[in-house]
Amino acid sequence: MKRSCTAAGLLGCLAVLLTAAVVTAQPPRHTARVGILNAGAAQDARADYLRDELRELGYIEGQNLGITYRWADGRQERLPELAAELVASQVDVIVAIGASVWAAKQQTSTVPIVIAFSGDPVGTGMVSNLARPEANLTGVSLMSSDLAAKRLELLTQTSPRIVHLAVLYHPAERAAGPELQATEAAARALGVALQPLEARGPDDLERLFAAAARGRADSLIVFAHAFAFQNRRHIIDLAAGHRLPTMYGWREFVDAGGFMSYGPNVQAMVRRAAHYVDRILKGAKPGDLPIEQPTKFELVINFKTAKALGLTIPQSLLLRADEVIQ
Repeated sequence: MKRSCTAAGLLGCLAVLLTAAVVTAQPPRHTARVGILNAGAAQDARADYLRDELRELGYIEGQNLGITYRWADGRQERLPELAAELVASQVDVIVAIGASVWAAKQQTSTVPIVIAFSGDPVGTGMVSNLARPEANLTGVSLMSSDLAAKRLELLTQTSPRIVHLAVLYHPAERAAGPELQATEAAARALGVALQPLEARGPDDLERLFAAAARGRADSLIVFAHAFAFQNRRHIIDLAAGHRLPTMYGWREFVDAGGFMSYGPNVQAMVRRAAHYVDRILKGAKPGDLPIEQPTKFELVINFKTAKALGLTIPQSLLLRADEVIQ
């Protein structure tokens, strides 16, 4: 009789162990569904930064995370349609990279939206304030308008003779307006004449650089928005061909041969956006999460490009730079 009870007990224990093994082997009951909306191209590394950081936070694609990608390949007119597709796919949260945030905002007032980075959320009217967005979106701001004067100041230190400044931007980008106003104010304060260059498409670039030459532009600022990033190789080549010392907003332009940049680290910002996604997936309301502003800004100078332009960079500026690319 004792042997029979012992055998029954062993069978019971074995059944419990087998059940536990099956439960452990099963994927989580809920798979987090994240949509990524990008004005750029499919191979944009910034989507990789987000995915990598989500992995660090414990979200693994195919296990407890599903990502739906939509990218516009630089054609911003496609963004509303792509945003609508993400909303229809019933994702838990949308991560909007750059200019795509407006399309996402216009398509839904309920699905949480995390801004991976955006030029000026308050200045463009996206939110009323950063501390409490009080909407379905939150995330990280690029502070593009706030940095406009500093970028011009740094550019004048490399070439004090600046008299005519050209500014290249895409007028359809919401952040372009406030940033242009801030740049105009900074130029007036320094007694610099400003020549706006509206690039509505890639085919405009050569014509606009020729116009800058006719206008005797001796320097250039490129607003680091989606259009410029998508066409950065062509813009950098044209700036070199016209021998224009050019300030960019992101170091990616300088890594590709541009002269200099001043701004936040975009990779760090996108990785930070992953933490917002994590908090929202765990129940936080986006409107209760303050929109963050970067606290660290990088000055990057391409010394080889400076030499090609015939510029002598002051030692004080070189020492101040976070990185000098030789």
